[in-house]
Amino acid sequence: MSKENDAYHKGADGKPVSLEPQRIEDGRRFSPSVGRNRDIVRDVFAAHMPVSGRILEIGSGTGEHGIHITASLPQLQWTFSDADPVSLSSVKAWMAEAGREALDTGLELDASAPDWGAGAEGQSFDGMYCANVIHISPIEVAKGLFAGAGRILAPTGRIFLYGPFGRDGAMSDGNARFDLDLKRRDARWGVRDLEREVLPMAERAGFRAAKIVEMPANNLSVVFDRL
Repeated sequence: MSKENDAYHKGADGKPVSLEPQRIEDGRRFSPSVGRNRDIVRDVFAAHMPVSGRILEIGSGTGEHGIHITASLPQLQWTFSDADPVSLSSVKAWMAEAGREALDTGLELDASAPDWGAGAEGQSFDGMYCANVIHISPIEVAKGLFAGAGRILAPTGRIFLYGPFGRDGAMSDGNARFDLDLKRRDARWGVRDLEREVLPMAERAGFRAAKIVEMPANNLSVVFDRL
């Protein structure tokens, strides 16, 4: 793993869980990228995902996305999760500051695991949300995300996936540079190709892309529903 990772917050295994410096205030972590994209991500979520019911977020990070979305959609029951205890501490600090009952205690959850534990398995969620995760994690996380969605989402449940993607073998110049940078940091990381990698694994788990929305900075929001 590259020494380029030394400046970033790392999990218990020593691997970075964020690729940007984060400000900390009263236990809450602040992500600069979330500050830039949270409004448009929220608006696309509101247009294409359930606006009431239960949502499980995979890889909540600082917790800001879920806090921001539920501030506008208070009928959502939002469950945070992350594999990193430090990130979960930030989530809990944001939850305490928000003081809203419709926010569930964060789950320590590794999306690549075959069993997500009692807080998720055996439950029925109306949606799953995952932002900026699958490119800074091994491909097993993306595979596990769809497999887990197949187990816990209601028949009408949807998945919301946000981040950078390649498109059928092509990639924007910015995403191509980002992909090389990610692979220098960890050979298992990288910008995933939507058509060649992500859609096939989604289909194997019983999902299809219902909506693809172009976002700023060469990102996409992809909404999946069951086949």
